[in-house]
This record gives sequence, structure tokens and C-alpha cells, in this order.
Amino acid sequence: MELTNIINVSGTMTGLGASVTSEAVIEASAVMMRRFVVMHQLQSSASETICAATGAEAGFIAASASAGISMSIAGVITGLNAAAAEQLPGFAGENSLVAVQAGHLCNYGAPIAQAIELTGAKVQSVGSATLCTDYQLQQALGPDTVAALYVISHHVSHYGQIPLPRFCQICREAGVPVIVDAASEYELRQFLRDGADIVLYSGHKFLGGPTSGIVAGKRQLVRAAYLQNLGLCRGMKVGKESVAGAIAALQAWTERDHQGIRESEEATLSYWQQQLSALAGVRTVTEDDPTGNPLRRLTVQINADTVGLTAAGFAEALGSANPPIIVRDHEVEHGWFQLDPCNLLAGQAQQVAAQICQTHQQAAQFTPSVQVEHNARNASADGYLNWMAE
Repeated sequence: MELTNIINVSGTMTGLGASVTSEAVIEASAVMMRRFVVMHQLQSSASETICAATGAEAGFIAASASAGISMSIAGVITGLNAAAAEQLPGFAGENSLVAVQAGHLCNYGAPIAQAIELTGAKVQSVGSATLCTDYQLQQALGPDTVAALYVISHHVSHYGQIPLPRFCQICREAGVPVIVDAASEYELRQFLRDGADIVLYSGHKFLGGPTSGIVAGKRQLVRAAYLQNLGLCRGMKVGKESVAGAIAALQAWTERDHQGIRESEEATLSYWQQQLSALAGVRTVTEDDPTGNPLRRLTVQINADTVGLTAAGFAEALGSANPPIIVRDHEVEHGWFQLDPCNLLAGQAQQVAAQICQTHQQAAQFTPSVQVEHNARNASADGYLNWMAE
């Protein structure tokens, strides 16, 4: 089967393969695929690398950050009781609660509540979508609360939420461990410094590794999370090649020229702004990443009356180009999409600008699908429903 080559200006999205790996990561994965290995020994090696990169007491590689959520919550329920791990989700009973601010109950490709409830635990929603207070969290943390989950993502509410250091302080006073989902974050040390007990990262997003998750934190909690490979998380097991590739990606991260990459991305944003500045009905503005990652994106605002296409229609037209250009379109209903430069390959910045100008010029000739606005919100489910030809 011939796969479609795409230009990714959406970001480190799982549906697009997340990232392109370096030669060092490819080689580490390939070498591991040619041999046998004791997996516990390999994970012990991974733990050393994770500790060096994050400052954690221990760590391991999981199948994904989402798997890490389930494994970590299962771990706080069972502790180091292997028999209990085999009995989940039933062992959790009716009173294992995981506190989450209501504004953090997001969908990252799947409902985060489901990753919690797979373990048998129940979601304990705290506050409302746009306001969570100290006293609401303090009241929620009772004897049945086994953990608190904090989500750092562009998908969550970015105002009215309890800051992580204060969240951790309140939970620590109540004796409740804090698990942080930081799947798509650059910062590998600060969340543990802020008081988190376990932090979860994606190995295949900004780190540029193979599909994997990184579980880092306190030694006993990490051990309990790893134990879940005996039970309900067996189906989430990670392969030797992904562990080796994730180790190489973490090592490469410490040697990466972060400043040089940032300067290159900024130059791309400036180039795009200059190229699009003359397009009638198009306004551009650079915006910081909402979670504080050291990167910016270009927001392209579309005046539908002037251009002849809505932002959703324009994004669809770009996705129908040759090659398809996939933009960051999760907010198209507001009249804009974004261009993320972090995954561009050589020469693609110029292709993106040229295609946007061409699409603008030919907007009247493009007929969006009847359900284009619907599709923008439902593309994930539609993709899973329609991926195979009838």
C-alpha cells in the first residue's frame, strides 16, 4: 500500500505519527530488534536514563502516556500486591476515587476519565469547568481518594484552575499522591519539583522517540505502576525496540540544540507572516504555547466573507492539496487555524506558504464538504469509522 506523504503543521499529533525520529533513535530501535533481552533489565537501564533526565527516583517506559495514566492509578490502588494487580478492576471496589479538576477532564483522543476508570477507580470531579478552588479540592480529598490527577495540555481549561504547586501542597497535606499527565511537554524536571509524585510524558512527541510513554517519579509508586504489567495493563505492554528508542531519545534530548531549533522555528514564523501579509481577509499573529512550552505558532485568522471560505473550509482545502497540508484545526469554529513549525522537514515551510497563497487565490473554486464544520469537530471518530474501504 502506498502511503500519502503529508506536510505536518499541526504539531506532535498521534494521528499523524507524532514526530520524525532521529537516526540515533532509529538505530537504537533497530539494533534492539535484532537481539533478545531480559525486559526487566532493559527497563532498569531505562530507569537510570529517566532519572538522569527528570530528577525522578525511578522510572520505566510504558506503551504510551495514556497507558502510564492507567498504570499509575492502578499502582496506587494495589501497591506492591501482585495478587491485587491480577484482580483489577474488581479489586478497586466501589470506593477508589481519583480527584480531577473539572476543567481537566478533557479528551486527548480518548476521554481521560476512561483511562482512570479502566482500573476500576471512579472519577471524583472537583469544582466546575472554569473554576476550582482550594476549599473544593480540600473537601474532595477524603479517605476514599486514592490519587489526584493533574493534566497539563492545550485541551484543558487555562483559567480558574488550581496551579500545580498549590494542588500538590493540598494533596500532600491530605496524604494523596499526585499524578501529572504532561504528555506533550518540554519540561522534564519542573513538575516533580512542584511536588508531583509521578509525571507522565510521551516518548514520541517532542522527544522524537518511538511510540512510548515515560513514567517517572517516586520509587515505590513507580514500582507499583510497573507491577501492573501482571494484570489489566498487560495489553499495554511495550516492546524492547520502543524502550531502546525511548532511551536514545531521552539521551539525545539532553544534547539537542534547543536554542538553535527555537531560532529556526521563529525564522519560519516570520517568513510565513511575510508571505501571507498581502492576502485579503487573512490576518496572522504569533502566539505562545498555552502550556508554556518554549515554542510559538502562527494563528491564521480567516474572514470568510472576504476569502470565500471559512477557516474550516480553508483547512479542508489545504488538507486536499498535493501534498496534503495538515494544519492545527481544533479551534476552527472560532475562525482560525494554526501553523506549527516544530515538525517541518527541509523545504516544507516554503511549500506551506505557497499552498496557502494558492488556496486563497482559488478559494472560489473549492467546494467544502457539506459537513465540513461538523467534520472539524468529529474528525477523530470519523477517521476510526472510515479508515477501511468498504
